[in-house]
Amino acid sequence: MKIYIVVPCYNEEAVLPWSINHLQTLTERLKQEEEVEARLLFVDDGSRDGTWKLITDYARQYQNVSGLKLSHNEGHQNALWAGLEQTVGKCDAAVSIDADLQDDETAIIEMARQVKTGKDIVYGVRKRRDTDTAFKRVSAQLFYRLMKQVDKEIVFNHADFRMMTSRAIEALMQYSERNLFLRGVVRQLGFNEGFVYYDRTARVAGESKYPFRKMLAFSIDGITSFSVAPLKWITVIGLAMMLVSVVAIIYAIIEHIAGKTVAGWTSLLASLWFIGGIVTTGIGVTGIYVGKIYTEVKRRPRYFVDERINL
Repeated sequence: MKIYIVVPCYNEEAVLPWSINHLQTLTERLKQEEEVEARLLFVDDGSRDGTWKLITDYARQYQNVSGLKLSHNEGHQNALWAGLEQTVGKCDAAVSIDADLQDDETAIIEMARQVKTGKDIVYGVRKRRDTDTAFKRVSAQLFYRLMKQVDKEIVFNHADFRMMTSRAIEALMQYSERNLFLRGVVRQLGFNEGFVYYDRTARVAGESKYPFRKMLAFSIDGITSFSVAPLKWITVIGLAMMLVSVVAIIYAIIEHIAGKTVAGWTSLLASLWFIGGIVTTGIGVTGIYVGKIYTEVKRRPRYFVDERINL
């Protein structure tokens, strides 16, 4: 059995030497314990530090290390897609994992075992998030619960740590959308599924590539790329606020008749407080969907490859 371990990288110069050593140890275990030949494919997503130089150095040092350098920073999901696309026809399965190895790389051994038993997609699921900050832990749980409302099939506490067989990857490549949310798309493939549970560890070097701003943007992309539920929510909220407005208008009229209001207060209460907020929110959410349609219809390439090594 031959597998690729696909590792998207963005400014990971500080952590990459540590990660390489751990992944090479893992490849030895896979070969000895499971008779699995593993290759490492590092995808440099337009890094501005010495990440690509490290990848090329290790590719010259180790025969099982390959590198792919994108010409521009295209984002984690596109970098992951680029790596998986490179593995088509070259292996029996591929597993994706982030360069910081906060997801336990040894779980790949159990993933390989499950693939051997006939599983096509094996999801890595976090048991606990004790190493995350309180804010990140709460926001992540909120995100997954919200996504559960949007898509019942989403795997709770699963990021992008998963192993897929070659036929599952080939099926994934048939999706042509540019607004990628792989956690949702992969689940739509069907096929035989398995799950591996592990504890998430702390990052040993470097800094997180998902600060609050990116986490928020990714959450919005995930929800709006995979469901029209927000549009339905706005409709429901709009109807509810209309009822509230009716009650407020009645109250305002009563107060006006009683002579307890300032001139113009009634109309301001009814129009600005309620209708203005709902209209603005509705336009904003609708605009997000229109923007995504705009991105899709242009059909621009997901990425361009600048350099390759050992591919």
